[in-house]
Amino acid sequence: MTTLALLSNPNSTGNRAFLPDIRCYCAERPEIFHYEVEDLSQIGEALRSIAQVAPKLLVLNGGDGTVQAALTEIYHGGYFGKNIPPLAVLPNGKTNLIALDLGADAAPIAVLDQFLEIARQDMVPHIVERELISLSEGEHGNRPVLGMFLGGAGLADTILYCREKLYPSGLPNGLCHFIAAFAAIFAMLTGIRGRFLPPRPNPVSVSLIRDGEGTRRFSFLIVTTLEKLLLNGRTGQQGRVGLKLLAIEQSGRALVRALIAALGGRLGVEPVSGVHVQQGDVIRIESDHTRVILDGETFHATRGRPIVLRATPPVHFVKLAT
Repeated sequence: MTTLALLSNPNSTGNRAFLPDIRCYCAERPEIFHYEVEDLSQIGEALRSIAQVAPKLLVLNGGDGTVQAALTEIYHGGYFGKNIPPLAVLPNGKTNLIALDLGADAAPIAVLDQFLEIARQDMVPHIVERELISLSEGEHGNRPVLGMFLGGAGLADTILYCREKLYPSGLPNGLCHFIAAFAAIFAMLTGIRGRFLPPRPNPVSVSLIRDGEGTRRFSFLIVTTLEKLLLNGRTGQQGRVGLKLLAIEQSGRALVRALIAALGGRLGVEPVSGVHVQQGDVIRIESDHTRVILDGETFHATRGRPIVLRATPPVHFVKLAT
């Protein structure tokens, strides 16, 4: 019987260093079924093979983009029928937001060893539910894309700035994130533009559909089903509450207050002027032209072609004790 199936993306950041050790670990344990994909387009084929061995636990080994692609295929592909195994995530990408939210904050081999031990026993005490974000382009777009963390407007610009300008420098990921946050605040406060700064964000219109709530405009936007955010922030309420929205008004001072609150562990926990934390069943994002990033993949929202977000039914994940 297959206790654990591991789906690996060799091209993710961490796997370039850790994958040889992971291969050896799996080869020594016949109860692990290990499948590697060279390209994200192969994930559907991988899941079809994994479904045939019916693992107790499916572990996703890659960055947030790999997890997003796998979640989309699992949700839409029907490979497991109604018997989708619990999912787990190894921290092998750049930001690892999903893995960290699920308590996987150690070295990948150590985390994999914990997952295997859990899968050998009763997993029920370790199971948590997380809804997914279902993203459609336009009111009735093509097949929705599934993920767990979306950054919009200025945050999307800052993420792309970090990816294109800072990561290639070879600096540690944490330092890149700090520099990107500082650069975004500096650009907003001063209005200075330059090739080495993030662009000034275009405000987005956000319609939060719950009990008829209306539309507001923001310059930084997070929508997530996770409980943890960037820079030590949290999303307030835990448990099943639909989509969690954190939005910052178009003000440099509001952005500074949000950053200070995040570093102090208060963002999403205590009220912060200019920062809005809410829940919604459906969220509609529209702008003259803006980008949003869902777990690493970029989408565009324009007038007349909004991005619509909905929450899926909950999915079972394994969470490690923290």
